[in-house]
Amino acid sequence: MNWYEKLNQYFPVEEMKSKEHMDALLKEKGSVYYKDEGPYHVLMYAEFPNFTFVDYLFVSKESRGMGLGKKTLQMLKDKNKPIILEVEPVNYEDTDTEKRLRFYAREGFEHASSIGYCRRSLATGEENSMEILYWTPSGETEEQIFEGMQKMYQDIHTYKDEQFYGESYDSVSDVLTFQEEEKKDVLKPFSDPINN
Repeated sequence: MNWYEKLNQYFPVEEMKSKEHMDALLKEKGSVYYKDEGPYHVLMYAEFPNFTFVDYLFVSKESRGMGLGKKTLQMLKDKNKPIILEVEPVNYEDTDTEKRLRFYAREGFEHASSIGYCRRSLATGEENSMEILYWTPSGETEEQIFEGMQKMYQDIHTYKDEQFYGESYDSVSDVLTFQEEEKKDVLKPFSDPINN
């Protein structure tokens, strides 16, 4: 099974980029967009001067618990710049969402609770709300994380979208919002020592 098939089997259709889109990012934005893969993992990420964005991180079920996810994230942490990623809100019918949040909480990620993120999937037409998580080595603010997400959305998610999907994604100002009053912290239940 190739890297794209692995991602496609694991991630919901509304979160997946097309193979053509990802191939174009790897080829045409090769100085920013990268693939790191091994027999049991696939990591797709964009590295900008001020932050790294994790587009997809897949670790196979048979290798879970072997520290592969931790090692993969450590490679990014060693770059000594903030790491930003999108994650599905917890869904108690899907235990993987809870495991993912628990993993990121253990890895020192924080919830950007002032950032709202909802984009319409071009594959399904459905609105897809995601939470933004981040890790920072130097205490970067949620405003800085928000600016990073805006740049990533414009440079990566919407790259040649009309060419690959026949229509454009919504504008960054419609998809990403910054609110002074923060939402509930999705990582709190998993950061609490009593629950771990």
